[in-house]
Amino acid sequence: MATVAEWVQGARVRTLPNSVAPVLVGGGAAAAVGGFHVGFWVLAMAVAVALQVGVNYANDYSDGVRGTDAERVGPLRLVGSGLVGAGRVRAAAFACFGVAAGAGFMLAALTGRWWLVAVGAVCILGAWFYTGGSRPYGYSGWGEAAVFLFFGPVAVLGTLYVQAGRVSWPGVAGAVATGTFSAAVLVANNLRDVPTDRTAGKVTLAVRLGEVRTRTLYCGLIAVPFIVSIVTSFNNPWLLVGLLALPIVQRSARRVVHGEAGLALIPVLRDTGLAMLLWAAVTAGALGWG
Repeated sequence: MATVAEWVQGARVRTLPNSVAPVLVGGGAAAAVGGFHVGFWVLAMAVAVALQVGVNYANDYSDGVRGTDAERVGPLRLVGSGLVGAGRVRAAAFACFGVAAGAGFMLAALTGRWWLVAVGAVCILGAWFYTGGSRPYGYSGWGEAAVFLFFGPVAVLGTLYVQAGRVSWPGVAGAVATGTFSAAVLVANNLRDVPTDRTAGKVTLAVRLGEVRTRTLYCGLIAVPFIVSIVTSFNNPWLLVGLLALPIVQRSARRVVHGEAGLALIPVLRDTGLAMLLWAAVTAGALGWG
């Protein structure tokens, strides 16, 4: 029987910046055009966080039943470790998806934008089929593209639109930045797992590219948010505060460039997530303030 602490580890709470950051940026972009609505913003955050935890449990289940987690390094896997039966982890994933669907339905009802239900359904399907189903797209190199899409344009612009009823150029720039940050987290994760994924037949983008090009890709992705901060600062100088997150990712980039692998890459995942969260928080504040 797994403990509460082990269930929390299985939920991989360190990945939550991926879901929190875009909603912060979307809220800041809404405030910049005078459209911030605290109730809608809270519901959007609930959707994002519930989906994130749900996809983490879904990945734990799907990878566990496939045997992909048998030799993995990194966070605790509930199914792969044998601590929890696969059915219980799958049920936890579906419960989280249910919470996300409920919050999303409330948001659609309150705003009158019923198309949000369709968007939410696509997000849930994307979360499940990342590693679930007979042909998971996470096993064929499309994970980073999906992460960019769902944690960038969908999350940021969706949060902005349900509040303000419009999309803005700062919102689009913020969507690109948070999407590349999230993709960088997954690139670092998959770089860590290249040896075991290759053995298990999980053909991630990192496996396709090889370690050298994957390390280059990571450095390119983490540069994008800071380029966005500089470019958008011409219209709002406050947005330069996003550069405060730069020292954190510089530390991560050094580890990646110097060829660290396996467990030594876990701090890279942590620091990339922290940099994303800091960048999103200060950028959202600058958007609202400016």
